[in-house]
Amino acid sequence: MNLTPKEQERLTVFMAAELARRRKERGVALNHPESVAYISDWCFERGRDGWSVAEIRAEATQLLDPEDVMEGVPEMVDIIQVEPTFPDGTKLVTVHDPIRSSEAVDPGSDDEAAADGGDPTDADESADEEGDA
Repeated sequence: MNLTPKEQERLTVFMAAELARRRKERGVALNHPESVAYISDWCFERGRDGWSVAEIRAEATQLLDPEDVMEGVPEMVDIIQVEPTFPDGTKLVTVHDPIRSSEAVDPGSDDEAAADGGDPTDADESADEEGDA
């Protein structure tokens, strides 16, 4: 079996995520790499399932609570970026503040956009438009 570097990286993420899933099921707090792998693998699989980037971005913030991870991990993981394969190709998925407390604002609400100073999807779209110019 010959794997490309990208395929090797994907399998590494899967293995780390599988370890994280088992530890989470046992109630063991996840460390930084396990937390990132857990969320990243979930995003990769939703892309393969045909979810939209917006759906993945919104739901990925609901996977882990600060109680699921070691102290300090939520502050260390402020952004996760992955490139899942979708039915129409690969796309960049950016998840901001992926480990949120249960009191966090709903990712689909207007309150989050106001707290961030605007609609987070506007920033992604404007960056895409700048790249097209």
